[in-house]
Amino acid sequence: MNELTEDQRIALEAAAFRRLVEHLRTRSDVQNIDLMNLAGFCRNCLSNWYREAAEGSGIALSKEESREIVYGEPYADWQAKHQREASDAQKAAFEVNKP
Repeated sequence: MNELTEDQRIALEAAAFRRLVEHLRTRSDVQNIDLMNLAGFCRNCLSNWYREAAEGSGIALSKEESREIVYGEPYADWQAKHQREASDAQKAAFEVNKP
């Protein structure tokens, strides 16, 4: 593997993050509970990690602001458009798999 400079590594990680966020925005059919059950994280987790990174750098960012960055719109708007009630099977799987 080629040795990357710190700046290159950061730029590549940032590009991968942006692509992940864009992918999640286009796949609104995939519910957060599905992500949690299969991968152990969801859009809300990602927005929390973003907010924690900002705070670690001395940047104040609210929960709502970090969610809007990940969802591409206010969280309440995304919920109203895309979030469905979780099925009993999804809820049961979450109880077994939740971190």
